Amino acid sequence: MEFAVYNTQGKETGKKVKLEKEVFGIEPNEHAVYLDVKQFMANKRQGTHKAKARADVSYSTRKIKRQKGTGTARAGSLRSPIFVGGGTAFGPEPRDYGFKVNKKVKRLARKSALSTKAQAKNLKVLEDFQLDAPKTSSFVDILKGLELSGTKTLFVANGENENLILSSRNVPKTKVVSVDSLNTYDIMNAAVLIICEGALDKINEVLK
Repeated sequence: MEFAVYNTQGKETGKKVKLEKEVFGIEPNEHAVYLDVKQFMANKRQGTHKAKARADVSYSTRKIKRQKGTGTARAGSLRSPIFVGGGTAFGPEPRDYGFKVNKKVKRLARKSALSTKAQAKNLKVLEDFQLDAPKTSSFVDILKGLELSGTKTLFVANGENENLILSSRNVPKTKVVSVDSLNTYDIMNAAVLIICEGALDKINEVLK
């Protein structure tokens, strides 16, 4: 599978790169993608929800009425969930929502996501470039050249390109990541995937 290499003005450079079939041309495994995305979203949950149980409510512990002879049910504490202001029964407690996904499944999920983008032609290869300074207008010009203004786009940079990351921070619907930070959720969440030419070898090295 060959893809043309574009420059930052959105024009073809005349070069072509061959995408590895083992990474960009596999049959997508939807269940692996589901598991990886589910784990990513679960790990983002704080899990700090908490309701006051009867032990957490500030009330006196005295017995509110005698045990027998009142004609109503016995009651020993105002902290009981049946009283107004009492503790919550079976309320939420702080917890960790994370769960384990095997490394091989996560690798398969990323390859499936990349293959999905490649097969749908929602992937572009961009020649390596460097921004001299963190400047949002420079990054916006690149998006205009690629005809991606207003499109949800994921840039995969070649290494830690700090100026590129800083230039893209205030641009909506756009995210820049390095190969080490590339994950299935970001790939699937983007409408178009832009991979810098130098990042392809690293992706193949990590996922092949």
